[in-house]
Amino acid sequence: MTQSRTAKFGLGQIVRHREESFRGLVVDVDAAYAGPAGEPGPDDRDQPFYRVLAMGEGAGFLIYAAENVLEHEPDVAPLSAADQAHWFSMDHNGHIAPRAQPIH
Repeated sequence: MTQSRTAKFGLGQIVRHREESFRGLVVDVDAAYAGPAGEPGPDDRDQPFYRVLAMGEGAGFLIYAAENVLEHEPDVAPLSAADQAHWFSMDHNGHIAPRAQPIH
């Protein structure tokens, strides 16, 4: 029997990684692990996974993280339009990526 879970975080929500020192913006949600084919995945695949646009020194980066390593970040206000334009780019289909990473 497959267990049905509801994602804890939504698109556009600011989250913090519990084990790493970064915060980011949720841009995609998978109901369970849907990482690259052929690569070993985590042991705890049966939980929501998120693509998070995170901000580091000088550039943004994209991570794929399990729900159990993320937490809500109440101390960070949502990005302003100017901040979004500085850190991220968007194509004509609405796909978002860190400015340093091409959109596929």
